[in-house]
Amino acid sequence: MPYRITVSVSKRRLYLYQNNQLKKAYPVAVGKMVTPTPTGNYKIINKQLNPGGPYGAMWMGLSKPSYGIHGTNDPGFIGRAVSHGCIRMVNKDVLELSRIVPVGTPVVILR
Repeated sequence: MPYRITVSVSKRRLYLYQNNQLKKAYPVAVGKMVTPTPTGNYKIINKQLNPGGPYGAMWMGLSKPSYGIHGTNDPGFIGRAVSHGCIRMVNKDVLELSRIVPVGTPVVILR
């Protein structure tokens, strides 16, 4: 797999790597203290364009059930710890990322 995603919860950044070289970094929102973003090794298992609700323009589900990387209808929260554990991105960023990475892309979430 040429692509890999690493998320730093503490830095509130998502990093996209291609062939082990950093290609892009995106600001994200992460889980709040009572509903933290789970750390670990996962994969993107599905994608859904315009999923409705608070998920913005794109949902990319992770192999950790009920968690994903998704857009937001409130970009003012990006860079903060405000979600129920998911990784939120600005809609244009999550759309860009979803066009690049295929289902099966590894996602490593670090504290």
